[in-house]
Amino acid sequence: MQSHRLIQRILAAVAIVFGVVTILSGGRVLLGADPGYVVYKPLLVYNTAMGFIYAGAGIAAWRSVVRGRAAAGAIFVLNLIVLAAVGTLYSNGGGAVAIESVHAMTLRTVVWLVLFAGFAWIVRADTVRR
Repeated sequence: MQSHRLIQRILAAVAIVFGVVTILSGGRVLLGADPGYVVYKPLLVYNTAMGFIYAGAGIAAWRSVVRGRAAAGAIFVLNLIVLAAVGTLYSNGGGAVAIESVHAMTLRTVVWLVLFAGFAWIVRADTVRR
């Protein structure tokens, strides 16, 4: 269906833009910019590297909604695991992880859950119409 294709393209574009923004913001901090809070370097490296994965997932989703659904689901699960780890580090105190990092990881996880749900909805709707 034509409207499904449009929604697929919008979701894929969101994934690509989100990836590029993630690469640029993470890259700036890796190159020495001060974000204004304590940076947990392993999380910074993970998020910056994931920016490339996000953009690649968006490109895959642009070409195939089924691949987009799989990529978004995998990214969501990975981000959820990292969010749980970051949340645990934050709740144990010690200042290794700033609350801004918990918020940012929550945002990333929710974005990819929404992208996964959108791609899954399109796949299901296309399957039902056949």
